[in-house]
Amino acid sequence: MEEQRPAVYVIDDDPSVREGLDSLLRSIGYETRGFASPRDFLPHPRSEGPACIVLDVRMPDASGLDFQDALARRGHSIPIVFLTGHGDVPMSVRAMKAGAVEFLLKPFREQDLLDAIRQALEIDRARLRKEAAAADLHERFSTLTPREREVMALVARGLLNKQIAAEIGLSEITVKVHRGQVMRKMRADSVADLIRMADGLKIAEAADESKANGTTPRMRT
Repeated sequence: MEEQRPAVYVIDDDPSVREGLDSLLRSIGYETRGFASPRDFLPHPRSEGPACIVLDVRMPDASGLDFQDALARRGHSIPIVFLTGHGDVPMSVRAMKAGAVEFLLKPFREQDLLDAIRQALEIDRARLRKEAAAADLHERFSTLTPREREVMALVARGLLNKQIAAEIGLSEITVKVHRGQVMRKMRADSVADLIRMADGLKIAEAADESKANGTTPRMRT
């Protein structure tokens, strides 16, 4: 699937800054949108492709640093590049500790900003790849029957077919059939591969809990 154009959201109360960055970023192929304040940005729908925010630290109605904290509380993980004309060390430390990609002082070199934006977009690409892989893994897991999930959980705990058969009261041949189905549906190339998948789904932990509770193991979400 072709990647959507990277999006850069510029939040700055200075119209000349927004216009200048819009022109610069569009000239190299980014999709851009300018906002005068965080309040204006919040209702805007987020791009489904890689994106980042270029955010002024000081604005009339909100602090960029406080907005960064608010986004984190809402569960938004969009990378942020800070711009400021009045920065200081405590500000930059707070921003970077909270996950900012860069903290640039105005006037800044265009190349420094472009480098920071490229880094921020690559961070967001990595997040999107990770989320897509997790969604695909959950989709595969959803195709397993309850018995196949149980077998997968026991394989993840390191049990052999004979041990699994004794654990759940089936014949070893039946366990082997279920295990084969699990490998096929999960598209696992090896037992080690299946164990890594189970770890990603937290199945082994769920199996331990279900054993204690006498229930069928389920993945954690």
